[in-house]
Amino acid sequence: MTTRLELQFLNEAGTRSTIGLVDPKVDLTDIEVKAAMDAILAEDVFTSPRGDLVAVSGARIVSREVTEFAIVEE
Repeated sequence: MTTRLELQFLNEAGTRSTIGLVDPKVDLTDIEVKAAMDAILAEDVFTSPRGDLVAVSGARIVSREVTEFAIVEE
């Protein structure tokens, strides 16, 4: 299973921009995530095709599990 932390921001155009981080710490807290997002905004680290990031919109952990079927003969 893969896990991804998605940090969601609003950009200058008012649309959502997402930054994804693979395999985040398991025990992240709301406070840690918000502090990191505030630091990203304060330092103006990233931009998007629709302008600079201007506000925090949300954050979430997304887990993905893939199960393959053994249908190919070798």
